[in-house]
Amino acid sequence: MYVCLCEGVTDGQIREAIYEGCCSYREVRSSLGVASKCGKCACLAKEVVRDTLNELQGNQAALAYPASFVAA
Repeated sequence: MYVCLCEGVTDGQIREAIYEGCCSYREVRSSLGVASKCGKCACLAKEVVRDTLNELQGNQAALAYPASFVAA
C-alpha cells in the first residue's frame, strides 16, 4: 500500500529500509524521503515504522533463548 504519494513510497519499502538498518522514523525519512513534501503521510509512516520495529524486537526476544545444542 502506498504510504507517501508525493514520493511514491510503499509500506513495503519502509519495512525493507528498516530490515536494511534504519532504526528510527528519522532514518527512514532521510533514506526514502517519506513525509518530506506535504507531510500528510507522516502519521501512517510513523505507524509502519513503529509496528515494524516492534515486530523485529518481538522476533529477537523469541530468539533470546534458542534451542539448546548438544556437542557431538
